[in-house]
Amino acid sequence: MTDLSSPAVVQDRVRLVLEPILGAVEVSGLQRLTGGASRETWALRAGHDDLILRRDPPGRPGTPGSMRLEADVMRACHRAGLRVPQVVADDDGAILGTAGLVMRRVAGETLPRRILRDDTFRAARPVLVAQIGEFLAGLHAIDVGLVPGAAAIDSLALYWESYGIVADHSPVFERAYAWLQEARPSPAATVLVHGDLRLGNVIVDERGLAAVIDWELVHLGDPLEDLAWACVKAWRFGAPLDVGGLGTIDELVGAYESAGGRAVDRQALHWWLVEKTLQWGIGCMGQAHAHLSGAVRSHELAAIGRRVAEQEWDLIELLAPDEWRRARAEPRPDPLPDAAGPNGRPTARELLDAVHQFLREDVVPGTTGHLSYQARVAANMVAIVERELAQAPAPAAGDTWGDLARATRDKLAIANPKHLAR
Repeated sequence: MTDLSSPAVVQDRVRLVLEPILGAVEVSGLQRLTGGASRETWALRAGHDDLILRRDPPGRPGTPGSMRLEADVMRACHRAGLRVPQVVADDDGAILGTAGLVMRRVAGETLPRRILRDDTFRAARPVLVAQIGEFLAGLHAIDVGLVPGAAAIDSLALYWESYGIVADHSPVFERAYAWLQEARPSPAATVLVHGDLRLGNVIVDERGLAAVIDWELVHLGDPLEDLAWACVKAWRFGAPLDVGGLGTIDELVGAYESAGGRAVDRQALHWWLVEKTLQWGIGCMGQAHAHLSGAVRSHELAAIGRRVAEQEWDLIELLAPDEWRRARAEPRPDPLPDAAGPNGRPTARELLDAVHQFLREDVVPGTTGHLSYQARVAANMVAIVERELAQAPAPAAGDTWGDLARATRDKLAIANPKHLAR
């Protein structure tokens, strides 16, 4: 049986895909890139061209036709003059062995923290939000008939169905869902929606937006979905401003409307911001569920489960801001003293502190790339357990927004106290 994960096999299959378009060509320099939970990404050279292969992992096929849909949408965007990678070829799996597409490589950075902090992107940061607004106006203007494979999706119904599957539950999510059901606005229009346009899914160079990537969630829907998703607090990565930590909602909306986008109803945009915050919260639950169920054992997925508290806190800020401010201002109890028990010392907390220090000071600085990132995740997990052991068990929460705000604040103080300060 052919090993579709073998670099030699991948390289040969890519050559066969490219030859009808580029002619006889030598494929070289194949390298698997990190990142991407559901799709594989490979860099390669074909003649003098730097290319990217994006494909379904062998044995884990995506939705039939989804890779062709990505290719068709990017082609439509390219014809419209929008900043996307140029698709060279796509394959339904007949040649590659698994569905994939090949596109020209776009130079730039995708890591949000570098985009937000590095001097290289100093000139890009002030213009990036406006460029995203302009891009979305162009995307939403494309005739949906040009991409016949795109289908309408009700993301609220889809994710709430997922919520019913996981073992965890959230009174905050359930109250938010009830509000969303009651307050749902009429759709502004039906357009092509990227579905995941945020920092991390854009390539940025010294001048700003170089390309929008990762089109696997593209569908037909309300244009406000894309605008709201870009404003979800999770995608600020600790920076203060509304849109990716880079700019304000007014800047995004102003650029969108000035570039020909439909007039934005701010109440409807608020509804979508609540919906997208809930969506990501359920997504966090789902990723933790994948670990807990044994489907994909991963300490990174396990850690994401504790990010549910961040989305609960952000939902309370959006739906009950007065109670959110009160809970945030109230003093919290001091940590419990760490007394030696029958097992002696080091106590459990002291052992965890030693492991945390080792990961943070020895492992993280001594590694690079994905391993360094995984070590930081592990260090954060140890810190969460330390903080949890230092707190008295919380009493059962009531069902008012005030009760939920205080309970969520205490849960978040364990999961990620930095989020409380933002």
